[in-house]
This record gives sequence, structure tokens and C-alpha cells, in this order.
Amino acid sequence: MAKTIADVLIETLVNAGVKRIYGIVGDSLNAILDSIRRSEKIEWVGVRHEEVAAFAAGAEAFLNDHIAVCAGSSGPGNLHLINGLYDCNHSRIPVLAIAAHIQSSEIGSEYFQQTRPELIFKDCAHSIETVQRAEQMPSMVNLALQTAIANRGVSVLVIPGDVAALDDNVEVTHVPVHTAEPVIRPSNNDLKKLAEYLNNGQKVTLLCGGGCAGAHDELMNLCHKLKSPMVVALRGKEFLEYDNPYYVGLTGLIGYSSGYHAMMDCDVLLMLGTDFPYRQFYPKNVTVLQVDIRSAHLGRRTPLAHGVVGKVKDTIEALLPLLDEKDNDQYLEKHVNAYKKVREGLDELAVGKPGRKPIHPQYLTKVVSDLADENTVFTCDVGTPTLWSARYLKMNGKRRLLGSFNHGTMANALPQAIGAAIAQPGRQVVALCGDGGLSMLMGDLLTLRQHKLPVKVVVFNNNSLSFVELEMKAAGYLETGTELVSTDFAAIAQAMGLEGIRVEDPADLEGAVQQAFKHDGPAIIDVAVNRQELSLPPKITYDQAQGFSLWMLKAVLNGHGNEIIEVAKTNLFR
Repeated sequence: MAKTIADVLIETLVNAGVKRIYGIVGDSLNAILDSIRRSEKIEWVGVRHEEVAAFAAGAEAFLNDHIAVCAGSSGPGNLHLINGLYDCNHSRIPVLAIAAHIQSSEIGSEYFQQTRPELIFKDCAHSIETVQRAEQMPSMVNLALQTAIANRGVSVLVIPGDVAALDDNVEVTHVPVHTAEPVIRPSNNDLKKLAEYLNNGQKVTLLCGGGCAGAHDELMNLCHKLKSPMVVALRGKEFLEYDNPYYVGLTGLIGYSSGYHAMMDCDVLLMLGTDFPYRQFYPKNVTVLQVDIRSAHLGRRTPLAHGVVGKVKDTIEALLPLLDEKDNDQYLEKHVNAYKKVREGLDELAVGKPGRKPIHPQYLTKVVSDLADENTVFTCDVGTPTLWSARYLKMNGKRRLLGSFNHGTMANALPQAIGAAIAQPGRQVVALCGDGGLSMLMGDLLTLRQHKLPVKVVVFNNNSLSFVELEMKAAGYLETGTELVSTDFAAIAQAMGLEGIRVEDPADLEGAVQQAFKHDGPAIIDVAVNRQELSLPPKITYDQAQGFSLWMLKAVLNGHGNEIIEVAKTNLFR
């Protein structure tokens, strides 16, 4: 049999170290699927929704630090990839998307399932190219892979179904993808200026994000020298929370008062590897310094006194010899002690008393964290599962935490858990899902069964889109459209042939989680949690307080007095 363009594609991906492709079959992908079958060197991972394929590929690439691949058939098929691809691009995760297209002779004729992939993916990819001739292969594939890796984002390769089946007898040479790790630090003049600001500061606070991965030891040395408290953005939690005597918590919408005040109280704020977006949580009238690998990110969230381009680890190593060691620990101790008190208060809420229903989501998250393996991969849905994960999952340097922290889309936890379980078999994977998020892509629970993936799915079942409810109440609106019909996800799981456990009493929670974790296969723990467990950000603005007052007044006038009582029981204004 003559070699086809699809064969060249698959052989090139194998040479690049790609192990599998996530997607759903379709006739425009037939030649590619046939090549995968004949190759026996690459796996096709069939899912139930292409959005899941993109998220799963992103999770694999993130955990394995290697480009991953997803695919969608023509029109609606590859269109479904877009939400996951946006997430990967925003999170700087290298992914190649194969977008099959209608047959080349019909492009432009409004043919069945015709779309315009070059326009559809324009805002979520660094490269979008269409294969039209055999002579373009395999260089076009290599370029797409290298562009995604170099930019740490998405490349899209558009291939009409008939073109994929064309003969192409080109010899595919082994051309590995190049993942460079250069040392990147600011110039000497920039470093001296940065050090001057830090040496002159009396109260220096660090704000650290995902760009601090791999720089834990260097950051500890920096905090020691500056006597600085460290506030962490959510993407930095897994890398910086553990073994950190300078840690004062998170800030922002899901953060703690200790993190917020450590930023507001400083005279110098040093931002390291973070693009923290919420302007209202930045201090005013202080010296703000920023280190980021991307120059376009310098100063785009808050005005800077000085911004430099560099990797956090490389920059700190070059900066430390230029810094004077401060001898005043009072500022650091003040904010570390404040965090300890906040942590005690948070832990006091993570309790469950037998018979007291519904279950506190804080307690659920703490139990999951306490019973999980020391190297568990956690994924969390956007909304309250992210909030509780941020506050109650304990990171230790071996555990990982994935979410849609930049793109902020619903239903990411299950797809990312699928990719994590496939990418790192034998490692415990736990997905923390909202009832709204899980129900959006619930069909891919069947993917767990089909591929025998022992993912443990924990459902925060409160019959509502609860984070949206919180936002409505904060703005003074009566919640509308947020209620979800009561659903027994454990029963659904059992009907799918999965282990399903329903928990309504706190007395049963620990045993249920242990049972699910010990189960040899996928398991769903469906937990009825408190809908009114509202958690406000550390900074309560006048408008938010006014909004809650308006909400309570409207609720009473509309006959929702019992709900007001339930909210009061949760110490809303603690």
C-alpha cells in the first residue's frame, strides 16, 4: 500500500515523541485513523465530546511537559475543540490540534459541515496552516509542533479529508522537536535597578504565580534576605505552598484576608511570574516591581516602577548577590501570624458533625485532601470547587493541581482528569466537580469506563450554580436561573457501570471517600453539600456590602426569609 499524507503525519508525530491523539472519529478523519491503526505506534483515545479531547491533551502536556495532540472531524467536530484550546493557549500549554476539513474540491461552496478553521481558531492559536499538497509534508507538521512548543501554546493543522488520503512517498527523517531551556535573566543594569528598589524598601511583599515553578529554593532565599511575606496567586499554589515559612496565603476572589493585607501593607510589591488579573486587589501608591518571561505582560495589570524580563529562577539567582539582608523581622512576623490565625479560622469551618446536614463543602475538601495519596493529581471545576480546592487542598511538592484558572470555563475537571490518568498511569487522579460542571460534559464518565481509568470523581452537589449565586447576591440581585434539579449522580454512575456512592450525612463521608479511593476502577462520590455556604473575598467593598443588603431585602420581600436564616448560619459576614 502506498504511503499517504496521513501516514507521513502519524510517522512525524511518532518521531516527535507523541504517544496518543485524543478525539472523536468522523469520515474526514478516516485516512488518519487508518494510519493510526496500521502504525501501531500511536494510540487513539476516543472520548465522547471533542472539548474533552482538547482539555485531556492539555492535561497530558502540562503534567508530562511535552506537547500533546487532539483531533476533530470537519465542521462541528473540530469546532468543539475550541473551548479546550482556548484554555491551553491561555495557560501556555503546548498542544497541536488536527482540524480535519471538508474535501478540498468543495471548499468555498457552502458544502455540508463547511466552516472556516483559519478564522475560527485565530484567537486561540499561534499557528494555523492548511495542508493542500503532499510536498508540504512533513515540514508543515514539524513547524506546527515547534511553534506550539516555542510559544507554549496551540498550533492548528487543518487537513481536508481527501488530502489526508493522497499518496505521499516522501521519506520521513527523524527530526525531533526542540524544547530549549535557555537561561533568561535581565541585563546587569536592570538587575541593579531592581535591587536598588528592593534595598530601599522597608516592607517588601512578594506576589508569586505559576511562573515560579521550579524556583522554590531560590524564592525561600529571597524571602529570607528581604524578610518578605509571600502572597501566592492560585497557579502558584502547587509550587509554593509547601515547606514555606513565608507563606501568607492567597489573595483575590478566592483568597484570604492575610494575603490581601500583606499586599496592602507593603511599600514595595514584587510580582514574580504572575499575571494576576484583579486590579482591585493591588495596592495603591506603592512601588510595584515585576519579573515576567513575557515583556508584553509588564505593567498591564497595575502601574510599575520597574519591570524586567526573565525567568523567575534565573533572575533571583542573579539578583540575590545584589541585595542587602534586612534585619527587621517584625513586618514578616506580623503577616505570617495573621495567616496562622486565618488558617485556624478556615480549619474551624472544615468540620462535620454526624446528622448535621447538608455537609460543609470545606469538610468534604479537607477529607479528600487528608485521605488522598501524597502524589495525587487534583483537578477542579471552575466555581466553588476551585474556591474550596484553593483553601483546603494541601500541596506538598509532589501533588499537582489543574484547573481552568486563566480561561475560567465550566466542566474542565473531568476532561483534565482523563488526560492526567492516561498521561501518568498508576498515579491517583481526583476530579473535584460541581454538579453544574459535571452535568455539562457528563457523557465522558463513559470514557472512564471505556478506557478503564481509575479516576475518582468527587461531586459537590448543591443543586445550584452556587458561585454564580454568590456573584448575584454580591451585586444585589435575587438569584435567577441558578437552581439545578436535584440529581443523584451516584445512581447515574451505577447505571453507567461505574462505582457510585451517595453521601448525605457527615458521619458517612470519610468511609465513603476511603471506599472510593480503594476501589479498583473509576468511582463517583456524590456528596450533598450546603448550598448556602457562601465565602466572600478578603476585600469586601462598599458596593458588595450594599449589594448583599439589597439582596437580603429583596429576598425577604419575595418570601425567602428561610434562605436568609440559612445564610446567617454560615457566618456570611465573618
